[in-house]
Amino acid sequence: MPSGAPDHSHTHARGFDHSALEPRGDAPRRVLAIALGLTFAFMLVEAAVGWWANSLALLADAGHMLSDVGALLLSFIIAGIAVRPRDRARTYGYRRAEVMGAFLNALTIVVLSSWIAVEAVERFKHPPDVKGPEVLITAAIGLLVNIASAWVLIRGGSDNVNVRAAMLHVMGDALGSVAAIVAGVTLVTTGWPYADPIASVAIAILLAFGAVRLLRESGHVLMEGAPDDTDVAAIERTIRETPGVVGVHDLHVWAVTPGTPLLTAHVVLARGEHGTELARVVGARVKALHGIDHVTIQPEAADGVVVPLRLGR
Repeated sequence: MPSGAPDHSHTHARGFDHSALEPRGDAPRRVLAIALGLTFAFMLVEAAVGWWANSLALLADAGHMLSDVGALLLSFIIAGIAVRPRDRARTYGYRRAEVMGAFLNALTIVVLSSWIAVEAVERFKHPPDVKGPEVLITAAIGLLVNIASAWVLIRGGSDNVNVRAAMLHVMGDALGSVAAIVAGVTLVTTGWPYADPIASVAIAILLAFGAVRLLRESGHVLMEGAPDDTDVAAIERTIRETPGVVGVHDLHVWAVTPGTPLLTAHVVLARGEHGTELARVVGARVKALHGIDHVTIQPEAADGVVVPLRLGR
């Protein structure tokens, strides 16, 4: 570097754990495979019985289980993809596949819940004859299957965030089974024809609520938005208040996947400050005060200020 040239090197703070882009290691694919097999098998049974018994509630719950199959399959695939290292074609690695899959899965759920709601409205107008005992028995078995799947996931990978996300889908489907059970009990005890479409609407609302939330969260990540629990203004104040910093610009905070925040920023140095050393201090402060490990700082000299060059550190 010529004498007197500003230091524009990109610098990481030393000693930091920059693991946001690194593989997490082998995920418990076996427990995901067991839960996936249980959910998929009973989804087929519930869809068949729902069609035969003329129960929209069972069909709706089968649709909910279809979304769970997609979520479990996604988690299973990601468990394998997550161990793939970054390469020159994928410098951020492969972990964002999780977010892309969640976004597509949520779109599918929105379409499914819309169909259930439209069909339920038609059934309010013209209630069909629904076989109550078959609905009750099938929904009860479905609840047991959901509980078994959740138990397998808890026992095999409760410390893995990917497995915990899949478990939440399974527990959500258990609520759908409870709604179908209520419809079945009402049909058996009273014969009230509106129990089935009411339960269907409840399941559709449950599906739509989860899907919209998932769309918002995954879309925010795909749009490189700052994580919801990150106060960008506070981070900027932290950097500006670091001794030796006279300015900051091009501050970006985003995440490859939820829970893996990254930060880059350009900091303007005061006269006599060394860029590498100040970048280390800024990174340490950001980690200590805001919990962000992966921090990249580009130090810049103010106009007309010469930054000293220090080698061999």
